Amino acid sequence: MNEIYLIGLGNPGKKYSKSRHNIGFLLLENFSKKYNSNFLLKDKLKCSCSEFKINDSTYRLFLPNTFMNKSGDAVRAIVDWYKINLDQIFIIVDDKDLPLGKIRFRKRGGSGGHNGLKSIIETLRTQDFNRIRIGIGSPPLIEGTNKFNTISYVLGNISMEEKSILDKVYKRIIKSLEQLNTRKEEFIIKDLNSFDKDQI
Repeated sequence: MNEIYLIGLGNPGKKYSKSRHNIGFLLLENFSKKYNSNFLLKDKLKCSCSEFKINDSTYRLFLPNTFMNKSGDAVRAIVDWYKINLDQIFIIVDDKDLPLGKIRFRKRGGSGGHNGLKSIIETLRTQDFNRIRIGIGSPPLIEGTNKFNTISYVLGNISMEEKSILDKVYKRIIKSLEQLNTRKEEFIIKDLNSFDKDQI
């Protein structure tokens, strides 16, 4: 796998830039910064893109500008433009059903109610693609009800306490992604899925 395509999910615009729903963007911004690479808008791909090399591998990073519930349009544009197999793409996404800081790498699966994943599954017409889910913890209950305040929570800004945990998560995932061409994928999946934020 000499070309690796990483697609972070989030919403474009300053208003959302520090929200829990934009963890996919935040992780790839950290990764790109580490390699002194900037994101440039590519209209034909409906994304901002960053590209750099690690050893002999080309890493292409994408931040869709389609808004979360249309993420599939950007992923489709990337797959069609580069004519790539789906096993070359890795979707990075927040997950409210995982505890804060927990990581889950899966090679297939449903949307789990996530609008970005739902859009990708509908557009690609398959659930078979790599996804790295990052836990943001459960939304609080709306006072006096048994309903969760999901929209306010996922679109709310990451707190300083959450950020310190997520910074460790980003570092671990980036370290694993850097090894995609030198380690077996099974090793990376196991490594990420066993990550414990309290052991660092």
